[in-house]
Amino acid sequence: MTTATATAATTRPAPAWQPLLAATGRVLLATIFVMSGLAKIADPAGTIGYIQSAGLPFAPAALIVAALIEVGGGFALIAGFRVRFVALVMAGFTLVAALAFHAHFADQNQFIHFFKNIAMAGGLLQVAAFGGGRFALDKR
Repeated sequence: MTTATATAATTRPAPAWQPLLAATGRVLLATIFVMSGLAKIADPAGTIGYIQSAGLPFAPAALIVAALIEVGGGFALIAGFRVRFVALVMAGFTLVAALAFHAHFADQNQFIHFFKNIAMAGGLLQVAAFGGGRFALDKR
């Protein structure tokens, strides 16, 4: 393949459905975070207890940080606002949550939750790599 051929191959316009898929993917990824964050806000005592049961320090502060990342990041992802940065933060948060709360591989349920988090982090890294698409506030 010559340089001219390679350049022509990489500059093809995106399919018309690609922006819709990108926006739909962002909404689907964000939904679990928004719902989880709202559940934390609705039951702060239960959430603080759960954080403490995992042996993590500063449970009240962790609750605030988690709710901000999940709800704020989720809505930012849906809107397409600072998508690359938000997706990176949420991917990191999701990996930390997997390790802190779901790394009990002898328990089948925790095993599934661990790899659910890994898969979500992978999807978020794809968003971070490729941006939010045309139907995003960032439009990248």
